[in-house]
Amino acid sequence: MKYDFGEVVNRKNTNSFKWDSAKDKEDIVPMWVADMDFKAADPILRALESKLRHGVFGYAHLPEAYYGAEIHWWQKRHDCLIEKDWIAFTPGVIPALAAIIQAFSSPGDKVLIQAPVYNSFYGIIKSNGREIVENNLVNTGESYEIDFEDFEKKASDESVKLFILCNPHNPVGRVWSREELERLSAICRKHRVLVVADEIHRDLVFEGRPYVPYASIDANNSITCTSPSKTFNIAGLKMANIITANMDYKEKVKQVMLASGIHDPNVFGIEAFIAAYTEGEEWLDQLLVYLKENRDYFLSFVRERLPNLKVIAPQSTYLMWLDCRALGIGSEELSRKLFDEAGLRINEGSTYGKAGDGFIRINIGCSRAILTEGLNRLEHVIKTIK
Repeated sequence: MKYDFGEVVNRKNTNSFKWDSAKDKEDIVPMWVADMDFKAADPILRALESKLRHGVFGYAHLPEAYYGAEIHWWQKRHDCLIEKDWIAFTPGVIPALAAIIQAFSSPGDKVLIQAPVYNSFYGIIKSNGREIVENNLVNTGESYEIDFEDFEKKASDESVKLFILCNPHNPVGRVWSREELERLSAICRKHRVLVVADEIHRDLVFEGRPYVPYASIDANNSITCTSPSKTFNIAGLKMANIITANMDYKEKVKQVMLASGIHDPNVFGIEAFIAAYTEGEEWLDQLLVYLKENRDYFLSFVRERLPNLKVIAPQSTYLMWLDCRALGIGSEELSRKLFDEAGLRINEGSTYGKAGDGFIRINIGCSRAILTEGLNRLEHVIKTIK
């Protein structure tokens, strides 16, 4: 393979949130924050180097190549046609979600989510004065499924204005099928609930069920949030888009962002974005092979050496959702033990909603050497728990 994902890149003392947040503990293995430890693709590095050599970093606008790169990626990678007018820049998915919540609901209104789900959904809903409504996913032991009866019951509440869909789902790794998405769409249209699709993990899908863009189901009663940040490990460059065929929706979101002072794109982010979506496929294809091997190694390790724990093979993402309920302790206590006793930092499941208590989320977007060390530390602590 051209790219060496097994290389251990030293990220300590680089202002990395993932690696440098625990200043009082030197020997840590951080498997928490959802960024990977891999170097970016060569085309991205070349594009950034070219911009750096130019030496002038004033205000920038989005060139035609930016829109063309997004459109090209949707069509080539996901067989979905979108138009330039559907695209609006945002510096990240979370700022986009905040703007959408502000544009389409009022304080006291409700936002529907499917727990356990990305913890930032909780924070952004609460901080904007909206109420969280949870449609808990059903853990069958083999997969996670949607409770459609409960979903419709909650969507029928007139106070529910938005539904935030996570597809592929973080942290459980499900890729929702076309049939499931069509059922969700029908319910949301019936009850006049706007669908906000967070599809930031869309490119990190393994074998099996293909990712289906929600915009291919209904681009008019939805706003999709996308970014190359997870796919190409460039989250720090702060580039994302919202996609909608509804121009009224697009304009409302843009006005909220402008009122918040969000308008100028990152000059380096533009170059990385274009390079990623026009020249990054080789890197991504090789990354997916490596991540699948990491996933399978993780699954084998848990099944062979930690049989009292349970894990469902994710269909997507580089995040493993580990069921530790058999240990009889909460995820927060387990997280503290792992950090204090082994220097292993993970995400406790309780931050993803009550349905996540007793689980932990582990980031496997790292070299096999780091993954192995992290799993050995996990095993050491788990075996001390009686």
